[in-house]
Amino acid sequence: MSLPQLRLDNQLCFLFHRISRELDAAYRPLLADLGLTYSQYLVMLCLWERDGLGVGELGERLDLDSGTLSPLLRRLERAGLVLRRRATSDERRVTIRLTAGGRDLQERAAGIPEAIARCVVDDEAGYEVMKAELTDLAARIALSRADGSGGDGSHVRARSTGRTGRAAPVPVS
Repeated sequence: MSLPQLRLDNQLCFLFHRISRELDAAYRPLLADLGLTYSQYLVMLCLWERDGLGVGELGERLDLDSGTLSPLLRRLERAGLVLRRRATSDERRVTIRLTAGGRDLQERAAGIPEAIARCVVDDEAGYEVMKAELTDLAARIALSRADGSGGDGSHVRARSTGRTGRAAPVPVS
């Protein structure tokens, strides 16, 4: 006997998993034309926004640790898109700068956000609404983890939705 709250189709996490896989599939051919992986694309977005970031700043912006970020940066450097330079004043600090090739790639990437947006929303207003909702959701999840209420189930209780009999998590006040 299956408990309704444990059915795969009732899990938000599974929806996020499916969405993530679909977005990866949508990005893949667009980024392949640029010779980038999705993670490398995120690094490039940060550098196009603000060239000369330190590895620590870049990791903080992308929420990646240096063990994940360093191999990405090495591959981008081998591809001729970025240069890594140690600061002369502090050898622990490594700055990442775009090369001419990295800067030129920005123009080729300019249509990617719109192409992806067309996959998920109908218009700019829908884009802004979805972006705000997802930003709020990310903040809510982070806050839940930070205050210790996330993950252990102490802040949710199951309730029946009535019509379908499915159980849905409800925040406990």
